[in-house]
Amino acid sequence: MARKRAVRESKRSGTAELRADRDNAQGWTLYVDGAPQSHVNLADPAELTFAYQRRLGHLVDLAAPPGRPLRAVHLGGGAVTLARYTAHTRPRSTQQVVEVDAALTEFVRAELPWDRGWRIKVRGDDARAGLARLPEGQADLVVADVFAGARTPAHLTSTEFLAEVRRRLRPGGWYAANLADGGPLAFVRGQIATARAAFGDVALAADPAVLRGKRFGNLVLVASDEPLPVAEFTRRVATDPHPGRVEHGAALVDFAAGAPPVADAAAVRSPAPPPGVFPD
Repeated sequence: MARKRAVRESKRSGTAELRADRDNAQGWTLYVDGAPQSHVNLADPAELTFAYQRRLGHLVDLAAPPGRPLRAVHLGGGAVTLARYTAHTRPRSTQQVVEVDAALTEFVRAELPWDRGWRIKVRGDDARAGLARLPEGQADLVVADVFAGARTPAHLTSTEFLAEVRRRLRPGGWYAANLADGGPLAFVRGQIATARAAFGDVALAADPAVLRGKRFGNLVLVASDEPLPVAEFTRRVATDPHPGRVEHGAALVDFAAGAPPVADAAAVRSPAPPPGVFPD
């Protein structure tokens, strides 16, 4: 087991722990209540280790021409991995991170500090409430990567939530979400339907075994009112160290299997991971 760097109690998130990589003194994985949340390489912020982080990184790369700064909103802070990546690969990007657990943010900031010259601001707030306080029509990209007890809160899964997201995006801006599901994939099918009700173009990327319901895992959803660069996204996802598959168009409609959009009144948390998904 990798040596433990620190453990910190947080009233909202549970036990936050940083574990050093075995083969890289600058690499760290953040765990919350035993579930791996994110990985950071302090020496190379462009390194994205987790498969879902790489897929989100591809979207950061494709959201604008190379090097152009982005106006990004990150719902869920974790180790601020994607914001670090964006700041490193797109200098002068303006980013707002909304993280409900201020104690977790301070823990990460103290142990894994980021460059003070990066334009990253962290607001301590509930993701949906914090989003509603941001200016309308300005964000190029809104990323939702929020987990409480390894489950996405219900109020971040609804049509009403996506209406708030749309109000913050510029015309043609992108919404991306890290989802988790397994088995019959009922949760993610509902999220596809919800995104399709709000946006003109939607795609989903995941490990083929997850898409077949063979195992529990992460799925990355992306949506926009303008056509997405699906061919290039598909190519990048397929050539990752852990290759994935992208569903889009008619195939995605079939995958959703007639699931209805999810409103606040019917919203539920994402399913709990089965035992043994996150081994020590």
